Amino acid sequence: MKDLLKFITCGSVDDGKSTLIGHMLYDAKLIFADQEKALELDSRVGSREGEIDYSLLLDGLMAEREQGITIDVAYRYFNTKQRSFIVADTPGHEEYTRNMAVGASFADLAVILVDATKGVITQTKRHARICALMGIRHVVLAVNKMDLVGYDRDRFEEIQKDFMQTSYGFGLESVQVIPVSATAGDNVTGKSENTLWYDGPALLPYLETVETARGGNVESFILPVQRVSRPNHTFRGFQGQVESGSIRVGDTVTALPSREEARVKSLLIGDREAEEVARGQAATIQLDREVDVSRGCVLTTSDSIEVTDMLTATLLWMDDGPLVEGRNYLVKVGTKTLPGTIMSIKHKIDINSGDEVSAGRAYKNELVVCDISLSEDLIFDTFENNEALGGLILMDRVSNATSAAGIINHSLRRATNVIWEETAVTKEHRANMKAQKPLTLWFTGLSGSGKSTLANAVEQRLAAMGRHTMLLDGDNVRHGLNRNLGFREEDRVENIRRIAEVAKLMNEAGLVTLTSFISPYDSDRQNARETIGREYVEIYVSTPLEECERRDVKGLYKKARSGEIPNFTGISSPYEAPENPEIEIDTTDMTLDEAVDKVMKQIMIYMD
Repeated sequence: MKDLLKFITCGSVDDGKSTLIGHMLYDAKLIFADQEKALELDSRVGSREGEIDYSLLLDGLMAEREQGITIDVAYRYFNTKQRSFIVADTPGHEEYTRNMAVGASFADLAVILVDATKGVITQTKRHARICALMGIRHVVLAVNKMDLVGYDRDRFEEIQKDFMQTSYGFGLESVQVIPVSATAGDNVTGKSENTLWYDGPALLPYLETVETARGGNVESFILPVQRVSRPNHTFRGFQGQVESGSIRVGDTVTALPSREEARVKSLLIGDREAEEVARGQAATIQLDREVDVSRGCVLTTSDSIEVTDMLTATLLWMDDGPLVEGRNYLVKVGTKTLPGTIMSIKHKIDINSGDEVSAGRAYKNELVVCDISLSEDLIFDTFENNEALGGLILMDRVSNATSAAGIINHSLRRATNVIWEETAVTKEHRANMKAQKPLTLWFTGLSGSGKSTLANAVEQRLAAMGRHTMLLDGDNVRHGLNRNLGFREEDRVENIRRIAEVAKLMNEAGLVTLTSFISPYDSDRQNARETIGREYVEIYVSTPLEECERRDVKGLYKKARSGEIPNFTGISSPYEAPENPEIEIDTTDMTLDEAVDKVMKQIMIYMD
């Protein structure tokens, strides 16, 4: 079986990535006759005045052909006598950096193109850093369009020096710099007479021979469990792909995070029994005794894999909205997906210099280092040891879209030093002493919707019934606990996070807690729901904006309209209405007593 090389082409827009790979495939006769004929026909109506446009071999989208740029990642599979290849032609435009990062995540080597007339620019540096972040340790710098600078050796060496300075500290194991002309074919498949001063290899011969074997933890057996197979009561197997090492029948493995040990009773590859399975194979493992293993757990022989619920990670932020502290996301590592919260943004990484830059938020295509708190223990390894357990992605809680991708740097010491202390008097004891079921009644709605008035009246009704309650009002809390918070997005997020934690503690005390906060973001309310748990009852006071502004009890809407109050919810800052609240009430045409009666009737379902 031929050795396989997975590589990407990247660089700034219009640096010639698609043209370079297309010309390489064309000259090496690695395309079919019908593809060659179609290329020649398509080129007649292309942007090169009838000459062959090699980029058309990879730019498959109509929008790409119309604009003359790459938008999506185009994958090509081809073979030479020496090697098999998978190439990902990635977009160069900054808007599609996330697509480029996806391509980099699978590759062993990167071909980074630089326009000889422009040199190393910001997007070149960004792509180089992303490649390093994604674990690529072998780079080819293709200095393209050498024909436009007269094949000038000095210009080539100037770019080479600039790139070597830029990539210093990236941890690259090899960098090969090649002068090429993607259009003319210089140094693409063979050496060019136009660059006799260059004594290195052409691109394709170099790709056929370069060694890209990765180091790391290749000896220890690691299998993240993807599925538990239980076809009948006599068989229980754990399925997944072997990420490193090998295992044989009779060997002892450790199940993480439980740290239970067991021997391998049998191994299956598909439906065929095997004595041994190794890296890259999908296998089913049956153990000789029952252990606590489910999807997201790891079977291993390694003693270097860690378990933590707090970690530091370096992320490439991909979302259109900013990354702010306190936001809650789904964190996926290996086969495990957990809710996680951005505890703090430590710093951003300057694309040009690599310097650490203090920041309170991060924007699309920026690199950022942050601390993340997880809802439960997560199994991970360093990225250098094992990419499957060292890389992570963040997903939006509402849309499930990927918001960020990156690597785990290390766990936080506080994760192991700070331990939850179980108390003798439990939550259930406290609730029984008060003869009630603890709840959090989370009132949300626009300013002026009536939520605070309603929450206050509902508490009075509950108190009259003998219930033990506590009301947390948005304005009141900002006089004390949240006095240090403003009204920027990150402050609003932290405001709601703290309130959710306080409400949870009050539920632990057996109290019925009422909270009255605008809480404008759906993701923050979702975070509150998960923090508080089954006691959370969302009450959406859906009074329309027009009615809220007509009331304008505190005169805030008037100030917001005149520009005196920035970031005012409903006017200059969004309110994301709940889609499925437990209770919804519009106070527009109701008296206070009528509104309280309606809410009380519905919340009694949750209190009994």
